Parts: sequence; structure tokens; C-alpha cells
Amino acid sequence: MRLGVLDVGSNTVHLLVVDAHPGARPLPAHSHKEQLRLAELLDERGAITPEGVERLVSVIGEAVQAAEDKGCEDVLPFATSAVREAPNADEVLARVKAETGVELPVLSGEDEARLTFLAVRRWFGWSAGKLLVLDIGGGSLEIAYGIDEDPDAAVSLPLGAGRLTSAWLPGDPPDPADVKALRRHVRAQIARTVGEFSRFGAPDHVVATSKTFKQLARIAGAAREADGLYVQRDLTRKSLEEWVPRLATMTTAERSTLPGVSDGRASQLLAGALVAEAAMDLFGVDTLEICPWALREGVILRRLDHLP
Repeated sequence: MRLGVLDVGSNTVHLLVVDAHPGARPLPAHSHKEQLRLAELLDERGAITPEGVERLVSVIGEAVQAAEDKGCEDVLPFATSAVREAPNADEVLARVKAETGVELPVLSGEDEARLTFLAVRRWFGWSAGKLLVLDIGGGSLEIAYGIDEDPDAAVSLPLGAGRLTSAWLPGDPPDPADVKALRRHVRAQIARTVGEFSRFGAPDHVVATSKTFKQLARIAGAAREADGLYVQRDLTRKSLEEWVPRLATMTTAERSTLPGVSDGRASQLLAGALVAEAAMDLFGVDTLEICPWALREGVILRRLDHLP
């Protein structure tokens, strides 16, 4: 069957169309993506602004039309942290339903972590052993650990690259004092969770997903996206420790010239790097591997698991 998964994230609204059936890997057939940056379209209360709501409704409508054009039998929509934490979420969801017909479920942070973990487990298989999975999104950081398909521990922290950039790094390039303050904040938040995971013992394999990790790995020398899904891509803590000070002195325009860094993500790259470096340091990770599958694939796989 042809399925569409509609991911309303803090950075983008992404429709991924796949051809899938139980027992086989989902095969991507089409991708429709719009940079919305909901994490930057919030007022002082964290509510989505009128401009943000208008753009969200418009982009979801375009994605629904794209899914219909590509012959999707079903569309699996979901929203993540920017909608989840907005005080006006109910009003926004009602507006989306009224104007596009889309009933938009909101995933909890723990659900995000668990579904991403499922996708990573299926990608690497049982031979990967105990997995520690890190995922930096626009609004949150997800961490999950386990040996089965459902993790033993899963948490979500408000440490997304878009959220932190907007709240902590207003300058371009950022003020060194702001960078130092953000580094301290990030490490304090992550440190609170380390004990919850360390009681399970050391992981056999550490994996990262998301655009932020992919771009950090690319600027550190990993293979290009054009080289294919099956090329191993690693990121070392040593390379991050070398890149973070360099990124902190760059403007957004300068970061956008780095290999693999898109214009839309360049402003968030430093905040994402600070989160990645802190997570690897506090969890004692020297090297992690980038997984091409993440939350969207987890949603698809879970749906296929429940087909008769």
C-alpha cells in the first residue's frame, strides 16, 4: 500500500510518501517538505502566533493535496513539540481540522523517543545489541535506551536546536557570553537524566538521528547524502569539540557555506552542536553512528505492525 506520513515538526512540515507492506522495508516514493520553523513563530507565552497558524494551515493543506496527487491510501499525520507545548494548541488543532480536514494527533515527547528508537532498532537489527539513541529536533532532544524494540528508558528534553537558538542566541554571530550561558543550561538539563540511563549499563551501539546530527557529521567529514543510505556515517566527540568553537564565531551566512548545511538550518547549527557535544560528553560517548531512519519511519513501521 502507499502511505503518507505527515510530520508537523518544529522546523518543517514534511510529507513522506512510501510504498510499504508488512515484513518489508518502506520504500520512499515522494517527499514534500516546507520550512515552517514553528519554534520561531511563538509569542512570549510560547503560543503559536497568528502568522504561524496561517502558515501552518496553508502548508498542511498543500501537503494533503500532494498526498492525494501521489495516490496515498492513507495519511498518518502527527505534530511534535512546537504544537504540543503551545498554550493555544487546542485552538490551532481545531483550525487545522476545520480548514484542511486533518485530525492532527500530538505525540508526547516519550512517544517521539520510543518511535524513533523502533526505527533505529529495525534499521540496525538485533545484532546491534543495547542501543542508546539520540535525536535533536527543532523543539526537543529525545534520548532512548534498550535492547528490545521498545526501549527500557525514554525521555524528551526541551533542548531542540530551533527553540534554543531563538531563546538563547539572538546575535549573529552570537555573543560569547550567550554561548557560555547556553552551554551551561544544556549540560545541566542533560545531566539530570544520565542516572536514569546509566543504571542499565553501557550501550553496545550509540546512534543519532535527525538533520542536526547529519549536518554535524557532514561538516566533520562524513559522506555526502548523495552517496546513499547505506554508507556508514560517524560523528566523534573529538571532532565536535573542535567544531563548536569555530561555529560560535561564524555568522549564519558563513555556516550556510559549510558542506551539507542548508540555509534554513544554518542559524540553528551552533545550538544543535552544543546539545550534541553535551550529550556525547555526559553519556561518555566517543563515537556515534548516524541512522537514516527516524521518527517518520517509526510511525510507518508501527502502523504496518498493526495491519491485519
